Amino acid sequence: MAAAPISSAPAAPPPARGEQATSRLKTKWQKYGTPALVILLALAIVFTITHNWNSWEGGRIEQITNDAYVRGDLTPLSTKVAGLVQEVKVGDYQQVRRGDVLVQLEDQDFKAQVAQATAAVEAAKAAIENNRRQRELQDSKIQRAVAGIDQANAQIAAAQAGKEAAEADVTRTRAERTRQEALLKANSATQQKLEAAVADEQRFAAQAASRETDLVQARTLLRSNELAVEAERRSKSVLESQELQLLADLHAKQAGLVVAQVSLGYTVITAPADGKVGERQVRPGQLVSPGTQVVTFIDRMRWVQANFRETQLTNVKVGDPAEIRIDVYPGRVITGRVLEIAPASGSQFALLPPDNATGNFTKVVQRVPVKIALDDSALTSQLRPGISAVVTVRTKQ
Repeated sequence: MAAAPISSAPAAPPPARGEQATSRLKTKWQKYGTPALVILLALAIVFTITHNWNSWEGGRIEQITNDAYVRGDLTPLSTKVAGLVQEVKVGDYQQVRRGDVLVQLEDQDFKAQVAQATAAVEAAKAAIENNRRQRELQDSKIQRAVAGIDQANAQIAAAQAGKEAAEADVTRTRAERTRQEALLKANSATQQKLEAAVADEQRFAAQAASRETDLVQARTLLRSNELAVEAERRSKSVLESQELQLLADLHAKQAGLVVAQVSLGYTVITAPADGKVGERQVRPGQLVSPGTQVVTFIDRMRWVQANFRETQLTNVKVGDPAEIRIDVYPGRVITGRVLEIAPASGSQFALLPPDNATGNFTKVVQRVPVKIALDDSALTSQLRPGISAVVTVRTKQ
C-alpha cells in the first residue's frame, strides 16, 4: 500500500528588521524607563520640598495650627503680713466680683497699732500747738522788753534834761557865790548871803550829780532791755526751729499711721476684679507668713495663644482675622483677630534658653507665640484657661 503524500503549510516570513528594533526598544523602556521616571519624580519632589517648602508654606492664605490654648490672667493672691487666718469666705472655684472679701486675717494687733499711731499723731499735734502758744507768749515778752526800751529811752531823756537843768543851776549858783565872795571882801555883802550862795551851789551840784546818776541808771536800763529783747528774740528763734522739728515729727507720725492703716488693710484679701477663684490653699486658724499663697484668682478676660511655626508667619500681621475651634465645643467657631505677635520665639522665654553655639547642631523649626483676641460671644465666657484649640488665621482678606 502506497503511503499518502505529506502536505505542510507554508512557513511564515521572518519579521522585518524595523519591527525587531521597536520590540527591543519597548522591552528596554519597560525595564529601565519606568524606574528612571519614578526616580526623577522623587528627585523633583525632594528638590521642591528642600528649596521651596518654606515659601510655599509661608505664602498660604490660611495658616492653621493646633498648638493653641486658651489663656487667662491667673493671679496668685498672697498675704502681705503675718497672722492667723480668721475666716475664708469663698469656696473652691466660686464666682466672685471685684472687692469681694476672700480671706480675713485676725486684725486685733493691727488695730492696736493703728490706735497707737493715731495717739502718736495727736501727741505730735499737741506739741505743735504748745510750741505755737509758747511763741505767742514769747512775742508778748518781746513786746514788753521793747516797751522797757522805750521807757528807758524816756528815762534817759528825762535824766538828761534834769542834768542839764541842774548844771545850769550849778553854773548860776557858782557865779552867785563868786560874786558874793567878791562883795564880802569889799564889805558890800554879808556873810549870810555868801553862805546862802554856797549852800545853793552845793545843793544844785548835788542835784546835778543825782541827775547824772539817773542818766547812768536809765542808760543801764536801756541796755538791759535791749539785751532782754535780743534774748527773747533768740528764744523765739529756738521755738521756731523747734516748730520745724515738731512738724517733721508730725509728718513721721502721720506716715507711721498710714503704714499701720495699710497693714490693717492687708488683713483683708479681696478680689481684684470680676472672675473666679481656684482651690483654697488656707483654712481658718492657719498661721500664714508674708508671701503665703491663699487662693488663685482667674480673671474673666480670655484670649488664645497660638504657637505658629516660624515658617508660617511670613504674611501674618496684627489685625488679621482668625477662627478658633475649641476641642471642648466641637463644631462651634469663635471669631477673633491677631492682637500681638511675640517679639521672640517661645524657646527664648524658657527658663533655660537653648545655646546652639557649641556642639553638634540640628536645625529645629521654632514656634512663635501669637496672641489672638476673641470677639465677644456667649461661648467666650465659658472658656477655661488651658484648654486646647485649633486656630486658623487668614492672612489675606
